[in-house]
Amino acid sequence: MNRQKLFGFLGVIAVATMMTTACAQSDAGITTAVKSKLAADDTVKAYRIDVDTKDKVVTLRGDVDTPAARARAVELARATNGVRDVVDVLTLAPPPAPTSGITEQAKDAARDAGNMVGDAGITTAVKTKMLADTTVSGLKIDVDTKDGVVILIGNVASAAEKRRALEIARETNGVKSVRDELKIVVK
Repeated sequence: MNRQKLFGFLGVIAVATMMTTACAQSDAGITTAVKSKLAADDTVKAYRIDVDTKDKVVTLRGDVDTPAARARAVELARATNGVRDVVDVLTLAPPPAPTSGITEQAKDAARDAGNMVGDAGITTAVKTKMLADTTVSGLKIDVDTKDGVVILIGNVASAAEKRRALEIARETNGVKSVRDELKIVVK
């Protein structure tokens, strides 16, 4: 690089440095610098904080999750070059509702888990009633439940036994419907 280009390059760097320093000292420059610091910090949720600067006095408005986040935001603003004072108008946000952080996939999984427990309970209740009933051969009837729908599969000795098995299933709490796959087999 020749001397003239080197001096030109150094001149550009010097001017850029002076402009950056001058901009950092302006209200807009201070606001930008504070926002940058807040955005880079893990404790502070910068997107929820509004930064305004007037006469080198920074005002912070918005919500923070914790007292530590509030203190950190004020600390970062005070440590910014050119800041004369910081006005803290930040408020602690109320804790999120229990389901606010839950994804649709997690909600579906929770519902499915509830259904499984409910379905297992329904299956157990139907099977127990059938085993206790003298007109139904509960050991020969398979009971499955999916989303509250009970499926009865197996062989029964008569139409009366089939009717009673279906009745027991329909009368069990939580049963939405009953699918009949029972076959009458006479021996």
